[in-house]
Amino acid sequence: MIQLPDPARAHADLSIVIVNWNTRDMLRDVLDSVYSGLGTLKTEVWVVDNASDDDSVKMVEQDFPQVCLITNTENRGFAAANNQALRLARARHHLLLNSDTLVHGDVISTSVSFLDDNSEVGVMGCRVLNTDGSLQITCSRFPTLLNLALLTSGLWKIPGPAFLDRYQMTRWTRRDTRKVDVVSGCYMLVRDKAMQEVGILDEQFFFYGEETDWCRRFQNAGWSLMFAPVGEITHFGGGSVKKLNHKRDVMLTSGMVRLHRRHFGFWGAVFCWLLLAAFNLSRAVFWSIAQLFWKNAATRARHFRRVLADFDQTWPKNVTARGYRL
Repeated sequence: MIQLPDPARAHADLSIVIVNWNTRDMLRDVLDSVYSGLGTLKTEVWVVDNASDDDSVKMVEQDFPQVCLITNTENRGFAAANNQALRLARARHHLLLNSDTLVHGDVISTSVSFLDDNSEVGVMGCRVLNTDGSLQITCSRFPTLLNLALLTSGLWKIPGPAFLDRYQMTRWTRRDTRKVDVVSGCYMLVRDKAMQEVGILDEQFFFYGEETDWCRRFQNAGWSLMFAPVGEITHFGGGSVKKLNHKRDVMLTSGMVRLHRRHFGFWGAVFCWLLLAAFNLSRAVFWSIAQLFWKNAATRARHFRRVLADFDQTWPKNVTARGYRL
């Protein structure tokens, strides 16, 4: 069901798309923060609910009747749900915003101004904070096999050459504007002109990898992707996915392997799968041994064993070269 309370949505400056699955209270909070910081922007706000059973839809209908609401009868995943709104959105720019975030101050309006002042930029992100106010590491380089190897091996933690920290750039304070390969989907501002050229999210990705694939496609089309310290949001993290337990890592691995299959071919996916299998196996062995000496390690050992038990589900099926039409 689609609820469009405002028929005069054309020519909006910004459409904000929030996908929700059983995060009613956080959804209420993020909507409050969004409407508090819009200023004079002409904005349409979309909530796409993926079959929540926590009265999220009822809350939106009662507390935010101005929201454009799409209610699904099943969990369609992050990419498909965002696409439902993006196909109907009528604005110059589009903001993908997680339901487990809070928007601070005028970050949304300053982000729109940044895109307006930089016509070559197709996608941009802002500073993201953890609940305690510390910096959350978002915006990164593309997760190539080299970058994944540096991450999973732990070499990125070694002080010294910046090369070892090239993937997530954890030593970068995010205080300056910089070109990046990937903008986090928790706060991802996209120019409509660029989206019309590149297309929407690939729905073959269910939960992870879709925004990374999208960023790669924008980059391949010649658009710049930028991080800009125009303001801040808080990302609590794991709002919907907390309920998934080890399945989160299974879906993460599946999305990463699919990403490599799409952009680096069959053998790129094979080596990615093997690399991530080796990582999870090493973690399962380490924590299984550790639990002999430290009882708190049992939970982690059980987690990685469950990931390995479901690892056959991580090889992507039906990977096709497809259009991404609006």
